[in-house]
Amino acid sequence: MITEQSAQFYAKSASNHDRIYDRPERKDDLAAMRGHVAETLRGHTVLELACGTGYWTAVIAGTADKVVATDINPEMIALGKLRALPGDKVEFKVADAWNLPDDIGGYTAVFIGFWWSHVKREEQERFLAHLRAKVGDDMFIVLLDDAYVEGSSETVARTDMEGNTYQIRIAPDGERYEIPKTYPSDSALRKKLASSVREIKIVRLEYFWLLTCRLK
Repeated sequence: MITEQSAQFYAKSASNHDRIYDRPERKDDLAAMRGHVAETLRGHTVLELACGTGYWTAVIAGTADKVVATDINPEMIALGKLRALPGDKVEFKVADAWNLPDDIGGYTAVFIGFWWSHVKREEQERFLAHLRAKVGDDMFIVLLDDAYVEGSSETVARTDMEGNTYQIRIAPDGERYEIPKTYPSDSALRKKLASSVREIKIVRLEYFWLLTCRLK
């Protein structure tokens, strides 16, 4: 599961979290993915996991019927609430994706943006089993994450025996954190997810990829 180090890093870095979206070389791909996400989740009741500052919550809220956006860090949730999204459509909650409450509610879709790459390969099937137990079979899942692009992505510091890659991130207070961050190919995604989901569809741009599927 996501390490305590990762949670600490993102709590400390909450105010800087969205700077990745300011990189000029990613502007066109980012606009395209905003469009894909909005259309993919149009009319859905969405559970968003690891919502961060609510950047993608705002995108989803434009077309979805309702969004419940969750994150393990209260610091992120506080920033999400500052977006002042319509209260009749958007609700922010502190919740751990790995320990969702039994009364999380009923949904037609789950959105996971830029968090799947932090779930270690050997833990992904277990996470999907946990998610299925909370939201039910046949749930529509949307994964959005970034691709590795030399010169734009953070440098990979090491690779472990399971094939997980890691990056060194520096928090605003100067503390260093080793964060798991993988960049799977389309074939790797299909192979890893095949036992847990069906109807896999992938849209891949230079800087980002979007995968849709249904839990088995």
